[in-house]
Amino acid sequence: MPAEYVLPHFDNTLGALLVGFAISATAFGMLTIQVFTYYRRFPQDKAAYKALAALIWSFSFVDQSFVGYAVYFYTITNYLNPVPLVTGKPQWSLILQMTLGAVVGAIVKACFTLRVWRFSYRNWWLTGILFLMIIAQLGTAIAFTVKCFELPSYSHLFAVKSLGTVSLGMGVVADMSIAAALCFYLQKMRSSHLTVDSMIATLTIYAVNTGLLTSTISLSTLILFNIMPGNFVFVCMYFVLSKLYAISFLAALNTRKIIRGRGTDREARRSMDFSIVTEFMQPSVQMPIQLSKVTVQEEIQDTGSHDPKFMGTKSRQPCEVGW
Repeated sequence: MPAEYVLPHFDNTLGALLVGFAISATAFGMLTIQVFTYYRRFPQDKAAYKALAALIWSFSFVDQSFVGYAVYFYTITNYLNPVPLVTGKPQWSLILQMTLGAVVGAIVKACFTLRVWRFSYRNWWLTGILFLMIIAQLGTAIAFTVKCFELPSYSHLFAVKSLGTVSLGMGVVADMSIAAALCFYLQKMRSSHLTVDSMIATLTIYAVNTGLLTSTISLSTLILFNIMPGNFVFVCMYFVLSKLYAISFLAALNTRKIIRGRGTDREARRSMDFSIVTEFMQPSVQMPIQLSKVTVQEEIQDTGSHDPKFMGTKSRQPCEVGW
């Protein structure tokens, strides 16, 4: 190796790749279990849901394969040869993995944005802005991929630093915006029934937690990319991000039956039906939940007294079921 080249630190290059691969492989295993559970639990589910689950798993499989190939290339093919880390062009599978991760994230965010559309009673302005953010992020991610293929080595990554920062930043904003919109419209659906309010509170917590998780990982990737662009620590974080999006989507599909069962098992003499939106909340999210019909059982005494809030008043039409 020429004297002007400095050997890289293996702990934050190859070490980061290995750690990221291990965590990403674990997350992919969790995703595979969720996909298997989904097809077994919902054999009669809509074809669109099944196709989305298969598509997301397939993209995640290819994504993980790219990660594995990159690790093999740097640790086995180039064993004891650090030159590719210093002077070599960026490994093609690492670049394409970033693009696939952006595609998976865009698909999941789009699905959750459709949930916002339902929750907001077809608010085209809000959902339109969210969709524009998703498309813009995907576009900048693809542009980042194209530019990375033109780089002569990793040391020139600073040339695309601004483009990568914009893409990651828009991802953080999109995640937080979707989670905030879901929480806002869920709070507007509150009523004076404790069962309904309890469920809405649970769904809000799901939205906040999942949105916070993906936003935190995205923000961490953004920060690491800007302060340590010369190593693979930020790549390690990005390996996991796409799997988290996929897991949040499958978790949404699999929890529909659980959510549907809440508040429906207690017997009473009379019941009141409240249709509330509980399907697919975000990920970003973002833990999506199912639209289901919850039967709130209420004991009504024979004294003839009734709560005026529920007598002679009209409730707002519930949102439609579906994407």
